[in-house]
This record gives sequence, structure tokens and C-alpha cells, in this order.
Amino acid sequence: MLDKQLIINTNPAETRIALLEREHVAELFIERHRERAIVGNIYKGVVNRVLPGMQSSFINIGTERSAFLYGGDVVTEDLLRNQRSADDDDDIGPEEVEKKLRAANVPIEKILREGDHILVQIAKEPLGTKGARVSMYISIPGRYLVLMPGFSHIGVSRRIDNETERTRLKGLIHEIKPENIGVIVRTAASGADGDILQKELKYLLKVWEAVQGRKNKLPAPSLLYKDLDIIQKTTRDLYSDEILKIVIDNEEAHDELKRFLEATIPGATKKLELYGGKMPIFDVYGIEMDISRALSSKVELPSGGYLVIDQTEALTSFDINTGKFVGQLSAQETILKTNLEAIRKIVSQLRMRNIGGIIVIDFIDMEREQDRDRVYTALQEELKTDKARTNVLKISELGLVQMTRKRTSESLERQLMEPCAYCEGRGRIRSTATEAYDLLREVTRRSQQTGQREVKVRVREDIRDWILEEEQALFEDLHRRHGIRVEFIVADLNLHALHEAAFEVLSGV
Repeated sequence: MLDKQLIINTNPAETRIALLEREHVAELFIERHRERAIVGNIYKGVVNRVLPGMQSSFINIGTERSAFLYGGDVVTEDLLRNQRSADDDDDIGPEEVEKKLRAANVPIEKILREGDHILVQIAKEPLGTKGARVSMYISIPGRYLVLMPGFSHIGVSRRIDNETERTRLKGLIHEIKPENIGVIVRTAASGADGDILQKELKYLLKVWEAVQGRKNKLPAPSLLYKDLDIIQKTTRDLYSDEILKIVIDNEEAHDELKRFLEATIPGATKKLELYGGKMPIFDVYGIEMDISRALSSKVELPSGGYLVIDQTEALTSFDINTGKFVGQLSAQETILKTNLEAIRKIVSQLRMRNIGGIIVIDFIDMEREQDRDRVYTALQEELKTDKARTNVLKISELGLVQMTRKRTSESLERQLMEPCAYCEGRGRIRSTATEAYDLLREVTRRSQQTGQREVKVRVREDIRDWILEEEQALFEDLHRRHGIRVEFIVADLNLHALHEAAFEVLSGV
């Protein structure tokens, strides 16, 4: 059993949530309030363009960029009716249901026309220059259940592997669910009694009724349903009996989360704590250091080997090296140990950095087939700790593993860094926003340590302008909550010094 903790840092500019496992960051979630996540939101959209050659279409949902609808994500009532007659109670997951429907799908140009009003849900955040990806497969998640309107399907999470419990849960849902409503039982429902499941199902059905009501009243494009905020959503999805405590450093957010937990997860409020210390909460738990390491391309292994991580537009590669590790037995044993050691670190980096899409792992060449099998089995076993869906191919004779990991949002690197202006995009540096937020945290940290309330900061001009123009509210909050006044001294820095000297907190005024 892992000792897990949820540590939540929030301010007017951003919210950061770290899942700690054995006191180390396993997963990190960051949402800047200027760029709030929209995955899970449901919209009434307008079909802008239909592209028969790509079997896709662009949908106006009222956001800056049109959303992308793939032809396989288009649903018609005929397809749903056929599914209901064929799989009234089939024990498969929602993705398998969608695949079966897609196999029987008809060309998109025979279903959609420009100007049509359709109901869509965000499946993937906008990534880079691409708009959000949407689907007409609507699902509304709760703590224990996922509602799938239009289906009749009952599914149980594969992570619930006890057949007796699976049968019990399916029986409970079969008794309480309406017709033409599909339900997926989530892993958290294992052991839950019927009253809890029925209460949540009633709530999810009310949510769906409200969506339908707004759909009939509002024009297109319109937002019909907004998913939970990042704090409530992440807590709901990650909470388990293994969570020892949930610590949050903002009183208002603490009270909102407490009300949410009281309504959805019995007993969880006993683990909720409001942090009131002087040091920033991420410093106390060592999370800031883990974030800094997660932005490095080189990751050390315990024995002396290391990983080199390279994220490109098309894929992410992991290159494993023995480094200083020379072993004590044969070269084959040294290589095997380094590869096995790298697996845990690779999976932890996938989770923490939120790396998705195509991934290539370049293991050190192994001559023995049994060694390659052992490494492949160990990788599959370690990936069981990752909730994101993955698909892994066998190790090739060259020692390469090709795999995919489901991506619904930007990676940590894409969130916190930007192309370097000096090398014309061939490298990446920490973004102006990231440096600005770090500066304000460092000012708070220094003030708490020294007791000084007036601080001079030598800073790049772009960072000063960002704070004063884009985050004035956060700057004012620094004075209101902590009594800190900041005087900026613009530094004359050239492009070569961008990374090393973004800012420097000087002595008090």
C-alpha cells in the first residue's frame, strides 16, 4: 500500500496539485486561471465545415479556435438504437462500445451538414496551434459511476478484478438505471453499497436533464455543462483509501472542497487540512525541487546510470545510458540491471510530466532474449500504476520499445516552457509566465524568512511587464495578504542571459 498525499497550492493566478507517493511527486496538475481546462465540458455547437476527404469536421463551440470532430466520434440515433438492441448488458468499457459503433459508421458527409446544431463534449484540450478535439459520445462522470446517455450498456472497471464484486455491482446498477442510459462502474465503487450508488446516479441524471433543458433554450454555440474545477475534479478522481491527507493552502478553496467532499465522498473530510504555515506549501513538501528536476532533459538513476528525455512535436524519446555504473558481474547483468532500474523512473516521468502520444524507449541493447522478455514484462507491470491508457509493443531486436499513452492536455514542459527566441525555437526555456509566478513565490518566501515587507527585485523587463499588466490582481494580492511591497529594478539582460538571470531578489529596501 502506497502512502499518498494530495498537496494543493492555489492563488489568484494558478492552481497546482501534487499527488505524493512515498513523499515523492507522482503526478502534477497545473491550471493557470487565464487558461482554464475545458475537457469534459459539453457544448451546443455549430458545424462550420465538413471535410469528406479527412472524414472530419470543424465545430464552432464559441471558443477562440474551432473544435475538431473526427468522423468516428459522430453519433446518430440509428447507431445508438442498433447498439441498444445488440448489447443491452454487455460487460465492456465505453471505449469498446465506441469502437463497435465506429465500425458501423457511415461517411460523415451523409450525417452532418454545415450549419447543423449538434451536442459535443471536449475530449482533448487545445494542443499547440490545434483546437480542442470533441466527440458526440457524451459521458458525465461521478465519483463512482459514469453516465452515458443514449446507451443501455453496463460496464465495470477492469481494475475491479473480483468476479463476485463485479457481478454484485452489475446487479445493483441493472436494478436502478433507466432504459436508454448506459452506466460505467468506476474503480472507486468497489465495496460501495447500493444507496450510495443510487444517490449518485440520481444526481448524474439530474445533471443530464439540466443539459437537455439548456440545449432546448440556448442558441448555438453555447456552453451547456461545465465540468468540476481542477481541485474538485482531481480530488474526486485520485481519492482512495490510500490517501493519508489532503492539504490545501487557501481558506476559501479549503471550504469549497470541504463542502464538495461532504456531499460526494463520505469520511474524506477527516483527511482534509488547511495549511497555515509561513513557508510556501510546495517548499515544505519538497515539490518545487521535483518540478525543477522535471524540466530537465537528463534524469539520474540510483546506480549511476541516467535517462535522456527528448520531447518533440511528433514523439517523445527516452534514451537509457549506463553512465558511471559499471556493475560487479558481467556486462549483460550490468545492462539488465540498468534497464530494469530505468523502467520505474520512465513510468514516473511519464506520469509527472504528463507525456502523451507516441513514445519510444531506447533500452541498452540486450543480447539474451530472456532479458528482453524480463524488461518488457517489468515495463507492463509498472505501467499498471498509471491511470492513463497505454499501448505497448514488444521490444525490437534493436532494443526499442514503441508505445502510446493517452494525451488529453499539454505536457508539463509545454505548460511551463516556451521556444527559445535566441536559437529560433531549437531549444526551450522557462516561459515569461512561469518565471513571473516563480518570482512572486520567491518574494513571498524571502519575506517570510527575513521578516522584511519591502523587497527590491532585479528583473527582466518582460517579466516585470507581465506582472504589472497581466497579473495585476495577483501582485495586489501579495500586498493585501502578506503586506509585501515590491520595487522592480529592470535588468539590462541580453538574450544569452535569458535562462540564468531571469530575476534576482535583492536585500530589503
